Amino acid sequence: MSETASARAGTRLRTLFEGHRLTPAQRRIAHCMVRQPQEAAYLSSVELARLAGVSQPSVTRFAVALGFDGYPALRRALRAPVAEDGGEPGGAEGPGANVYQRAVASEIENLRQLAASLADPGPVAEAGRLLAASRPLPVLGLRAAAAQARGFAYFAAKVHPEVRLLDEGGSMLADRIDAAVAAGASALLCFALPRHPRETARALELARAAGLRVVTVADSAFAPVVHPDDLLLPAPVSTTLAFDTVCAPMLLGRVLLEAMCDALPDAPARLESFDARAAERALFLE
Repeated sequence: MSETASARAGTRLRTLFEGHRLTPAQRRIAHCMVRQPQEAAYLSSVELARLAGVSQPSVTRFAVALGFDGYPALRRALRAPVAEDGGEPGGAEGPGANVYQRAVASEIENLRQLAASLADPGPVAEAGRLLAASRPLPVLGLRAAAAQARGFAYFAAKVHPEVRLLDEGGSMLADRIDAAVAAGASALLCFALPRHPRETARALELARAAGLRVVTVADSAFAPVVHPDDLLLPAPVSTTLAFDTVCAPMLLGRVLLEAMCDALPDAPARLESFDARAAERALFLE
């Protein structure tokens, strides 16, 4: 298989796995398949189990978790040919589309994947409860993820009594996490986007060691900063343009804000109070 075909196979596998809540054993199976995309569609369930270090029934449950009747159905789907142009001629995804149209079409597909993953609202609702209960609430996002963390923290501060934004690395980052833990924090929200800074991984290791429950909004279940103990909320990014586009992580952050508001009984009163003060100070143009 050529390098291009191998890359296509790897992308196809990652797309298949995104948006699914996988157990640690199932993640090991997924990692194993992504590492060898050429052979993945031709491995027996026994061979895949041996390579991933899991039981054969785990492979069957993995296929069912992805929506297939069993592992043979998953393998048939992986062997099925895929059109290379990816869309209808002349459409936003077709061969006649320009780079800007393809970028928008890619983000639309990412939002479709996000919508499908939210068919089970349980993980987001659980995350909302964890974040609402944490006093204070540290929100981490470095480099490319800093904008997502800052946007979440801005709105969260309207309804949560104490939000601490951690959007700068350096030696002070560990001190600020320690301070949040000492003040009573029980959870930390992390936005993790490519390229993943080493400082993010180190900060999350410190947070976990301190007993914080980590909620991670990441571009992939295979992001290098993700840990099996985290509450992972995946939202894909697009790489069509020179810089990644992150509409899905941004929208997931707003969904998470809504879930947190649902878990804060005084959220409506806090919002009304803010609106009243804003009107008194004429903060916004009418």
